[in-house]
Amino acid sequence: MEQNTSGSGKKALIAMSGGVDSSVAAFLVKNEGYDCIGITMKLFEGEGAETGRGRSCCSLDDVKDAENAAAVLGIAHYVNNFSGDFKKNVIDTFVESYIKGTTPNPCIDCNRYLKFDRLLLRAKELGMDYIATGHYAIIEKDSDSDLFILKKAKDLKKDQSYFLYSMTQEQLSHTLFPLGSLEKNEVRIIAEKLGFKNAHKEESQDICFVPNGNYGEFIERYTGQLSPEGNYIDLENNILGKHKGIIRYTIGQRRGINISLNKPMYVHSKNIIDNTVTLSEDKDLFRKSLQAGDFNWISGKPPSGSIRARVKIRYNQSEQWAEIKMAENNTVYIEFDKPQRAIAAGQAAVIYDGDTVLGGGTILC
Repeated sequence: MEQNTSGSGKKALIAMSGGVDSSVAAFLVKNEGYDCIGITMKLFEGEGAETGRGRSCCSLDDVKDAENAAAVLGIAHYVNNFSGDFKKNVIDTFVESYIKGTTPNPCIDCNRYLKFDRLLLRAKELGMDYIATGHYAIIEKDSDSDLFILKKAKDLKKDQSYFLYSMTQEQLSHTLFPLGSLEKNEVRIIAEKLGFKNAHKEESQDICFVPNGNYGEFIERYTGQLSPEGNYIDLENNILGKHKGIIRYTIGQRRGINISLNKPMYVHSKNIIDNTVTLSEDKDLFRKSLQAGDFNWISGKPPSGSIRARVKIRYNQSEQWAEIKMAENNTVYIEFDKPQRAIAAGQAAVIYDGDTVLGGGTILC
């Protein structure tokens, strides 16, 4: 909690998902002297939401784990229903993006519209000074500029700064990330010592509202419409076979193509109008540039002209050097030094200056 060394007299609303990270975050904030309330956000209702099946979140088991941690800490705990906001801003966006042929990142939307928008509003309604979450990231205040800075976590394997690029100065000024300077194993040790039931709980791996990972099946069930079969084609428009519905594919994908070919082939692109999925060899998936829109600069304003920085185009990728040029309507053009594999529209391009997040936006093309 680099932006606040003491919580004396301050109040914090803790987002408690039922996982070990948010539970330990609650302990650390309380230990700093904050007056704390725990809140579990009920985000959706559907398969897995009540039964606790899979490694998801929002189940009854998760609520019980959050209640247990709050009881151990001696803080009040409440469950608030945000399912309407979640449906509108996360699930509907997810479904519409796949139908339009892009590849969304619902975790980014959840952070943007639920955790650091709707939850922060709830905190203010309750007279709280801060919200706190179990994200692995660091917030600091720059003494020279008086601006808040978003940085990578100490544990780079757990760092979640990529998902937080949309945060504003206002949001950063009212947010605590107590796990930013800890390693994951340290968090579990703290949970063990405190007697939390979730000390060794498995981490969420799947998108919470698609617990089995089958996006196509979920979208068809959610919309009530089947995604029709169409043609696989190659870069010369030769028909290679039949795909199982365009919503089941994303750029760079190999698994699930399910046709016999004489060499490894990957999803190169999709054409919603023609209902075709273009396949290519891996070498044809690389390109050097992209355009990103709806761009948020952490400082609150874009740099003038162009800058040199590192850019990450997916969570599990290392940042790559690029030239970033500003354009109109919160759009940037990014030219990489080296070609990048499988740039997918709908995903996020996030810009870093060393360990500091400068900003990010949605890849348009």
